Amino acid sequence: MFSRLSQRLHAASHSRHAQVVLAAVAFLESSIFPVPAEVIMVPMCLTKPAQSLRFATIAGVASVLGGIFGWMIGHFLFDLIAAPLLTFWHAMAAFEALKAQTGTGMILVLLLTSGAAHLPPMKVVTILAGAVGVNIWLFILAAVVARGGKFFLMGWALQRYGAPLAQALAKRIALVSLVVILGLVVIAWVKFYG
Repeated sequence: MFSRLSQRLHAASHSRHAQVVLAAVAFLESSIFPVPAEVIMVPMCLTKPAQSLRFATIAGVASVLGGIFGWMIGHFLFDLIAAPLLTFWHAMAAFEALKAQTGTGMILVLLLTSGAAHLPPMKVVTILAGAVGVNIWLFILAAVVARGGKFFLMGWALQRYGAPLAQALAKRIALVSLVVILGLVVIAWVKFYG
């Protein structure tokens, strides 16, 4: 099911409605949707490299707004919306385990890791942030840094290096993201606790 959806989104990246679809996917990915915005953004950037930063802006803004929506679901509508969604994704046990051991600092780290490498999925983190009551302004700031930073970096890199970069990233995106995230965590740890 998800591979067919990804293929349709990839095809939509070449339509005249691509920017609207990109915004919708980026918004929904941060709260309820299983397919990452990169599925549509990367082909758009490769097709129109001069507009890559515009596409990054659309994805970043929509993703942050979707994150706020996910936070609101977790904070105000957990039993009505979040619990059924987490059950549908088979993620309720993982969610409860995270919730039991998560504070604001850990949520911020999870926002960075999910923003860069989808580990854990962004929608789980946004709902979790709302459920545990992370300050909304701190959450928004972290989402802007994590998601906005990721999309702008992708847009710039795709504009500058194009298809060869996209092929290399497709093969190694999880590894590259993990290395960058671990580096950021180590730097933050040393700065605050070292």
